[in-house]
Amino acid sequence: MLEVRNLHVHFGVIHALKGISLTVNDGEIVTLIGANGAGKTTTLRTISGLKKPTSGEIILDGVDITNASAQERVRIGISHVPEGRRVFSNMTVLENLELGAYLRKDKEEIAKDLKKVFDLFPVLADRRKQLAGTLSGGEQQMLAIGRALMSRPKILLLDEPSMGLAPLLVQEIFNIIKDVNSNGTTVLLVEQNARMALQIAHRAYVIETGRIVLSGTGAELMESEEIKKAYLGG
Repeated sequence: MLEVRNLHVHFGVIHALKGISLTVNDGEIVTLIGANGAGKTTTLRTISGLKKPTSGEIILDGVDITNASAQERVRIGISHVPEGRRVFSNMTVLENLELGAYLRKDKEEIAKDLKKVFDLFPVLADRRKQLAGTLSGGEQQMLAIGRALMSRPKILLLDEPSMGLAPLLVQEIFNIIKDVNSNGTTVLLVEQNARMALQIAHRAYVIETGRIVLSGTGAELMESEEIKKAYLGG
């Protein structure tokens, strides 16, 4: 579904991504793990169109979208849940979710998708009239994911969805990611909690200082001595 070919990204003189290549197949959960500053967030931001690459290609369903705008990428099936949740605090839960469908015109299907989000996140249904800024951190993360799903994406980009959450909520968020994937949405996940990410990922890439240094199935990387020492505390 998604192919990134030899992607280079600069921030001024800083060469942040140095030839990143990866693929995400239809129906997969693929995770990117690596240390802070390795280039994980930059990779997602470039795929979603928030950062322009210096060179390289981004292909979605066989179509080169490297020069497409961020808005166009949402329209054709890429939805991005950024690090830090970024909900619209002064708007209600329902208004946040409706904004996720702002490029869509199919009102009946939007209503169906809203029901699906409320089925997936019952707490959001209970709080649909509540201001998003008054939700807990875990609830805001659920809202951010729900809002992204309202665009009916082919692929969902998730950046650090467990950041700042209590351990029980972390487990809940990862269960939700599995549910989203089992319902037909492909997922590209960036996550500091490497153990949890590898447990649910079909495949994984390890990124260090802007380069992919290792790849394999989630299970293979869980068993790698190198990964255990660097990321799993083993």
